[in-house]
Amino acid sequence: MIPTPAPGEAGGGYAALARHYDGFTQNMDYKRRTEYLCALLCHAGAAPGALVLDLACGTGIYTYALLERGWDVIGVDASPDMLAVAHERNSHRAQQSDGAVPQVPLLLCQRLEELDLYGTAQAAACLTDSLNHLTEPREVRRFFRRLHLFLEPGAPFIFDVNTLYKHEHILSDSTFLYESDSAYCVWQNQWRSGDRTTDITLDIFAREEGGLYARSREQFAERAYTPEELTRWLQKAGFAVEHIYGELTQLPPEADAQRLFFICRRE
Repeated sequence: MIPTPAPGEAGGGYAALARHYDGFTQNMDYKRRTEYLCALLCHAGAAPGALVLDLACGTGIYTYALLERGWDVIGVDASPDMLAVAHERNSHRAQQSDGAVPQVPLLLCQRLEELDLYGTAQAAACLTDSLNHLTEPREVRRFFRRLHLFLEPGAPFIFDVNTLYKHEHILSDSTFLYESDSAYCVWQNQWRSGDRTTDITLDIFAREEGGLYARSREQFAERAYTPEELTRWLQKAGFAVEHIYGELTQLPPEADAQRLFFICRRE
């Protein structure tokens, strides 16, 4: 699974990756993941009609999926290039709407730990291991504190993270290849056990006219956090952790789980 561009890192617009991100992640079964997210939101009391923050929204896949299922959505991401693709997605929706004007989400270019809104939302989600891209604990703690300011009391906060197991046994020093119709991507990892961080390099080869390929490179990192660390920081920021599930389940995670889903509530 191609990692989401680092929403918490300074610099880098992810121009090359943004253009091809949706193509590289076709195998993610977004329909199933969206249905899972919707079920979690409804179970937590944020039914359609609620205002949801889609944090680190990237190209807007979940933003528009939630919008089409009846939620009001604000998408937030630090990459202007990813948000540009999200805007293009809305233009495509308008062309397919047979004259009807589709609802448009508010898209904001902000880093997670600098979240700043004019009001409060009734739920928030941060998916596709985006939180792992905040590679300093102080950034994660600040993000939780900022989010607490902009959620209504009792609002659910749902996020996922890649586990330490995944970093050590799946991502660690591995190389992967992804292809789309117009490009391919070589994904290389380097594991640093001292600070539980995976340095990620993506070499993207995009096909141009004449059959030649243009090469570009994206570099960022993911850090693995333990459930105990995240729970402690969430509680200190004013969130109660109600459940920690294995990926796409409502069951406790196995020891070799690669992704955890946290279901929290703003106190």
